[in-house]
Amino acid sequence: MNGASREALSAARERLDALTDNASVDAAGLAEDLASVTSLLDREVSLRRVLTDPVQGEEAKAELAGRLLNGQVQGSAVDLVSGMVRSRWSQSRDLVDALEELAATADLTAAQRTGRLDNVEDELFRFGRIVESEPGLRAALTDRTAPASAKATLLTSLLGSRAEAVTERLVVRLVTRPRGRSLEDGLRSLSGLAAARRDRMVAVVTSAVPLTDAQQRRLGAALARTYGREMHLNLDVDPEVLGGISVRIGDEVIDGSIRERLDEANRQLGGR
Repeated sequence: MNGASREALSAARERLDALTDNASVDAAGLAEDLASVTSLLDREVSLRRVLTDPVQGEEAKAELAGRLLNGQVQGSAVDLVSGMVRSRWSQSRDLVDALEELAATADLTAAQRTGRLDNVEDELFRFGRIVESEPGLRAALTDRTAPASAKATLLTSLLGSRAEAVTERLVVRLVTRPRGRSLEDGLRSLSGLAAARRDRMVAVVTSAVPLTDAQQRRLGAALARTYGREMHLNLDVDPEVLGGISVRIGDEVIDGSIRERLDEANRQLGGR
């Protein structure tokens, strides 16, 4: 997003935080309502364009959203969406992307309220690793010809008794309503939102052997000093790194593994 959409999303995040700071608001229910509105506007392109048309008056757009949604979703969702359509959006699709993010954030807030946010973060990461290592599973979950209900059933069988309810809801929503994104990108986005709930960054740490608790603490503290924010470590073990560790933070990779040094030496020799 850029320009007006960034400002509109920032304002929407603040409104969501204000809503969910109230313990009487059902954050999980709000998440489901926002996800439903996301699906509606993703499907109804002409409606989405009307609600983001800068020529239309702010109040007229808010009233239209209210008429469409009243009785279909809870009042807090109606208020939030009405506020969003009053804002200016650079592209109509940005409104849908913002709603999708707010739906996920509301679900993560529900996990945070019950002290389960760390579990959700870890489960999202682990599920991503499972998908990467199981091509058959990934193919089944990303098959465009397979009905969404079949994918949801498969995910429930995989996660239902093994993961937090919030994790299952987030993954089912991502898989059944991908909106053109890859499964891997969607999972990374969810992990980033989960970390942001506590103003933390996510570092994916790959090592040849499991890190001890002391090593994890030292590494987390060093990364926090470097980046100026608390760091959540997602730990992965890969014997192929041969030694040292590899750390990925967003698009940045800090590779101190022996494998990377050997690969670099081979690249240099090959260039002679």
